[in-house]
Amino acid sequence: MASTTVERATRTVPVARAGKRPPRLRPALVGWGFAAPFTVLFAVFMALPVGASLVMSLTDLRATDLRHPFAVTFVGLDNYVKLFQDDLFLKSAGNTAIFVVAGVPLTVAAGLAAATALNSGLIRFKALFRVGFYLPVVTSIVAIAVVWRFLLDPDAGLVDSLLARVGIPGPHWLTDAHLALPSLIVMTAWRNFGFLMVVFLAGLQGIPAELYESARLDGAGRWAQFRHVTLPMMRPTLLFGGVVTSIGYLQVFEEPFVMTQGGPLNSTLSVAYDIYKQFGFGNYGYAAAAAYVLFVVIVALSLLQFRLLGQRD
Repeated sequence: MASTTVERATRTVPVARAGKRPPRLRPALVGWGFAAPFTVLFAVFMALPVGASLVMSLTDLRATDLRHPFAVTFVGLDNYVKLFQDDLFLKSAGNTAIFVVAGVPLTVAAGLAAATALNSGLIRFKALFRVGFYLPVVTSIVAIAVVWRFLLDPDAGLVDSLLARVGIPGPHWLTDAHLALPSLIVMTAWRNFGFLMVVFLAGLQGIPAELYESARLDGAGRWAQFRHVTLPMMRPTLLFGGVVTSIGYLQVFEEPFVMTQGGPLNSTLSVAYDIYKQFGFGNYGYAAAAAYVLFVVIVALSLLQFRLLGQRD
């Protein structure tokens, strides 16, 4: 009797076949259906223009060739060769390099100093300072340019007026070829350090307090705590801030465009501004090649920063 019951149970219970998996086609189709709008938009408005610009950089396409695009001549790497023989492009590349080398450490240091001060508990009205430091980030560059032009005006500017009170003749900040670029660097650092302050403040608040207590028990002072606890724990945040700031400064455009128009004597001409001018002149192939050179530099610098500031045991 017992054996008959066992046989009936085994007949009614289906035996799963080895290696058979449930169908996954339907979930995959659903996923692709949700991703399709973004995929189409990305392909049409991002991937296709990027690919077209790469092809454009290998041709001699000019504004006069737009009516007959198939008559454009393929020139290979000639545009890239001409770039590194162009004194104006080399000048803009040097200006951009100075902007990045001087501006990125200044902005990161200012943002880290402000974040450390706000996180230390020594400053009252923290919310007010956070809003005040971050306000230039969300303010229009045109409004900031108007204010800084007034501040740096050699005749009626506030900076030169304060210097005149102590007997120092104020220089021409934006019309002197030696001072225009440093002036833009300071203005840009002032405008952007508030963003890094917010990022670094979040990183500082994520450091466990037990690490500082252990460091104090070991006799570490404030500088030793900052050097051996804060900086190592802030490495990922510093990496993010450095990469984002470097990418932005390599593509600096608004500041020289609004403040100095690349002058005086091209002393504030950036690579992005030079690309903009080449497009305005109708040199599309040449400008596209310059844009790809800038892209390669951005990728190389980002990889270098990941190499130097990446996670370590």
